[in-house]
Amino acid sequence: MTDAALAFRAMAYNNAWANHRLLTACARLTQAEFEATRTSFFPSLRATLNHILTVDHFYIDAMEGGRLGPAAWADPEPCKTIAELHPRQAGLDRRLVAVAEALGADGLSRVVEIHRATRIQRERMDRLLLHLFQHQVHHRGQAHAMLAGTSVRPPQLDEFFSVGEAPLRAAEFAELGWTEATIWGGT
Repeated sequence: MTDAALAFRAMAYNNAWANHRLLTACARLTQAEFEATRTSFFPSLRATLNHILTVDHFYIDAMEGGRLGPAAWADPEPCKTIAELHPRQAGLDRRLVAVAEALGADGLSRVVEIHRATRIQRERMDRLLLHLFQHQVHHRGQAHAMLAGTSVRPPQLDEFFSVGEAPLRAAEFAELGWTEATIWGGT
């Protein structure tokens, strides 16, 4: 795996870890807090987190060679509760990690076909991954800010991977089925 592919793999794992932290915190909300109208681009935590989910579904399907296209967001809020949303997001995160794990020497320059409503957009894998990670960070940040207005303290989301596991990180990674060696390939 090239150094660039290794970096994208680390970003996929970090993305999944940040989603896990945020959604674990959101699981402590009441349903009313989850649905409450808040100030942001989307009007609630439920709407924002479902938007992340549906856009991930759209792009990850394309990266896997699928043709789902705009059907991904036919229902803009497919998950009415955090109990429904968390495992679905975790499944998409695992699929994104698998895409990143499969990147070979030419994987980043591979052209992905993105099925839009009226056309097929062709985009390099590296550019599409960067777009998806940026989308995640953008909307996860909005959800994080909305969470600050609830009874639940927002979790730290800008952690980084480092040599040696802190106890909290090790526990979270165990929940996710990883170690730092999984991410970095034993280095």
